[in-house]
Amino acid sequence: MIEDRQKKMTGYLEKAIGIIEKMGIKIVDFRTRYVKVLLPLKPNVNHIGTIYAGSLFSLADFAGGVLFFASFDHARYFPILKEVTIRYIRPATSSVTVELEFAPEQVGQIMKTAEEQGKAEWIIDMELKDEAGQICCLVHGIFQMRKK
Repeated sequence: MIEDRQKKMTGYLEKAIGIIEKMGIKIVDFRTRYVKVLLPLKPNVNHIGTIYAGSLFSLADFAGGVLFFASFDHARYFPILKEVTIRYIRPATSSVTVELEFAPEQVGQIMKTAEEQGKAEWIIDMELKDEAGQICCLVHGIFQMRKK
């Protein structure tokens, strides 16, 4: 569920990067420190009828950025993906979702570091799951927040 006060933000995020909109990626839940993002099967089908690996990577990258916007002041900071490792477990033959969440104390520590050093890193481990709840990919991402 997306709260009414967040609909403008999620609409902006879905359109901010042109390829994300073309891939049909949608934010399906956006709350303070929590997001759920969906990658539809179509138009992301590859030559063997499964979701293209690059689309799965893009879902993870985008979802990490969306979690930033659900957790931090985007007027003062911006996010970047610093490093990522992705392990493809099984072919995705349906839409795929990823759910990400920060604990309040994580947000506090990241903010403190960013204020003191001008930037802060955090790690997100993600499970990208198909419609049956099967894990298709495991993603280990190192993100960074920097002062504007």
